[in-house]
Amino acid sequence: MQLLIVAVGHKMPAWIEAGFAEYAKRMPPELRIVLREIKPEARTASNNAATVMQREAARIEAALPRQCRIVALDERGRDLTTMQLAEQLTGWQREGGDVAFLIGGADGLDPALKARAQTLLRLSSLTLPHGMVRVLLAEQLYRAWTVTQNHPYHRV
Repeated sequence: MQLLIVAVGHKMPAWIEAGFAEYAKRMPPELRIVLREIKPEARTASNNAATVMQREAARIEAALPRQCRIVALDERGRDLTTMQLAEQLTGWQREGGDVAFLIGGADGLDPALKARAQTLLRLSSLTLPHGMVRVLLAEQLYRAWTVTQNHPYHRV
């Protein structure tokens, strides 16, 4: 099973790349975290927010495996505790198949893409930089996995 993070944005600062890489490498081979970066659409006079989101959505769709569970990150998504995310991760592993986490660009995710998602997830009530979301999501997936393994990383 792969945990795929499809994120609009590229050319992240070195500290973002290092933070993401640190948590991704901690995951076991049977539960890899893979990042696919999507080049953001340029905002111009003829490219309004809706057009930008639609074009980015097409690129996101092209990056998704044929059969995968889609989890869209959204400010109106479901709040999960670490323990609930660990339970969710266990369920996804039981079901099999890859899970794709979608991180939108500056304008967010296209509404049609969010409607296609099986889950809308909110990482925080705060507005976070998109690069930091990658690191935070990778860390939380690692933390959830450690909970399922009774590893001491997560202390209650």
